[in-house]
Order: sequence, then C-alpha cells, then structure tokens
Amino acid sequence: MKLYHASGACSLAVHIALREVGAPFEAIAVDLATHTVAGGIDYRTISPRGYVPLLELDDGSRHTEGTALLPYVADLDPTQALIGAPGSARRLAVTEWLGFVATELHKVFSPWLWHKETADSTRQAVKQKLAERFSELDGVLGQRDFLAGEYSVADAYAFTIVNWSNFLGLPLTPYPNLQRYLDRVAARPHVREALRAEGLLKA
Repeated sequence: MKLYHASGACSLAVHIALREVGAPFEAIAVDLATHTVAGGIDYRTISPRGYVPLLELDDGSRHTEGTALLPYVADLDPTQALIGAPGSARRLAVTEWLGFVATELHKVFSPWLWHKETADSTRQAVKQKLAERFSELDGVLGQRDFLAGEYSVADAYAFTIVNWSNFLGLPLTPYPNLQRYLDRVAARPHVREALRAEGLLKA
C-alpha cells in the first residue's frame, strides 16, 4: 500500500492507524502548497481533488476520505481492536465518534482557520463553535481515557484534528481533560513513530 500524506494534515490519522495495525505501507509526502510529490509530479494526476489522505492499495486502486479509510485500516487487523466487529456496540460508538470529529471538528477548523483571507467575523464564529465542542469533549474525557472507551481509530482522528490548536495558537488550558487526552494519545509508541516520521517530533 501507499499512503499519500502531508505533515500534520488530517492524513496523520490514517498514518497513525496504519502503524497501529502493523500494516506494511509506503509513505509518500505531498506538498500541498504546490500539489506535487517527489520528482515534481503533479499530485492532481494521482488525486484529482488534490488533497490528502489518499491510500493506494496493492491492486492499484486509489481511495480517499479519512472516514472511509480509517475503518478500512482498522479492519486490516483481524481482531478489529481499533473499531470493533460489524454490528457491535463498540463499532457503532467508534463510527459515531468518527462522524463527530469529521463534521464538528475537522470541517470547522478547515478551511476557515487556515486561510488568511477568512473574515474576522467568520473566524470568531468558528472559534466559538470549537470552544463549545472542546468543552463537550472535556466533559466526556473527564469520565474515560478515550472517546469510545478503549483506544480506537476515532482517537487517532480526534488527536490529529484537535492538535491543530497548537499550530493555530488556540489555547487548550480551559480544557484540562482534553489536553491530558492529547498527551495520552501522543505517548503511544505508534503515534510517536508517525509524528517522528512526519517531522513533528524530534526526540
């Protein structure tokens, strides 16, 4: 398999998941500013939408959308420990949190807070929405260590997106349980491997 990714982007969640399940893969970095990969190849010839993640399977097929890729990767582990068996309460909880992260966090952060041309009024509205969701997460994570009980692909995704707060200067001090959660996920060996591989962790 090949994972097309960009450092610190939402593709980090899939990168983490691949390492967690022990799947063999080749990581290919994408420069999102120029939409190129190594050798100057136009990434849009590989992924017409031009964004990451993109997972190329051994049969040559290419697939996008983190909420589709994360369950697929979790299912590569026969125990399905990171998602749960089909029809189980565990799987329902994990996929529910995947949907929450995608719609209530990911698409609130992006693209609004990443673009300088975003109007101040929009920026403030987005920050208020995130504050509400961070408060909700803080309450949940005051009761358990991970979103769906045991660690799952939903945590890899939530960690990736909430961690954007550090890049964007959004303080998490009002949400101590959420901050401890980020620290807890970041301490996992495979998460550290992914962070180090993407140049986000020096030690």
